[in-house]
Amino acid sequence: MFWRRNRHTAGHGQDAQPAGIPQEMLDRVRAIEIRARRLVNDLFLGEYQAVFRGRGLEFDELRPYVPGDDVRSIDWKAYARSGQPMIRRYREDRDLTVMFVVDVSASQRAGALPRTKEDLAAELCAVLALAAIRNKDRVGLLLFASKPERYVRPQGGATHVLRVVREVLWARPETGGTDIGAALEYLTGVQRRRATVFLVSDFLAPDYSSQLRAAALHHDIIAIRVREPLDGELPDAGIVPVRDAETGSLVEVDSSSARVRDAYRERVAAIDSDRRRLFGELGIDEIRVTVGTDWVPELLRFFKRRAVGAA
Repeated sequence: MFWRRNRHTAGHGQDAQPAGIPQEMLDRVRAIEIRARRLVNDLFLGEYQAVFRGRGLEFDELRPYVPGDDVRSIDWKAYARSGQPMIRRYREDRDLTVMFVVDVSASQRAGALPRTKEDLAAELCAVLALAAIRNKDRVGLLLFASKPERYVRPQGGATHVLRVVREVLWARPETGGTDIGAALEYLTGVQRRRATVFLVSDFLAPDYSSQLRAAALHHDIIAIRVREPLDGELPDAGIVPVRDAETGSLVEVDSSSARVRDAYRERVAAIDSDRRRLFGELGIDEIRVTVGTDWVPELLRFFKRRAVGAA
């Protein structure tokens, strides 16, 4: 298998190309590329340029506001956290680095719909990566399950978008489970230069708050929460066997019980509440998309929110 043959650690073999990809997989990549190009051309390129117009500049430091400073340079997120107006300073740099940190654990391929969270994640990455590369930014990729699985160095060029999509769809992680914290810790170590980071997961995972806090000090992190309808709501389908996609364990669940369905819903709601609180504290934007629904309006809303904050 390509994954085992060419990757000893997440940081090795990153320039190797997958071999023996089925034609069906190549067709999926091509279909995603065609849709991504249409969306970027019609909707997202101008939005991306407006929000990430800092290309050519790299964040240097935050300093206290003094009378006479341009109020447009105030970092309002820093002000919300500290209560003191702060000015963002930049230094000259060649381009922007965009990193996609993508959850490819087994749960991303599970679900009741023909499309999966994995498919939706690949499509979102394709659109954002294509917009970045059209803006002459560089794009990198880190795939993870219960540990970092594959790292692709940031590069430019149109063919690199195809590689990003292919890597997400072709991912065959060696580990089960999901460890967002381990991925963020690896990213902080390998990506020394400040980057815009799209963290893509369903975020139904154990605590990762300390690693997220550390990563947010170095990078501009944007969370993309990709869910499937079953992630948040059990249907009333009687007694059904449920297999954990990541551990393989099988249990029978009485989904006809309102108490069981309520407990399931409340557990997911509690996880979501904790995550939103953490993201709000760290000033992390979140894009919420669901398999089977139109995600384009949500992405457009994100760009509009960011444009207002950057104005």
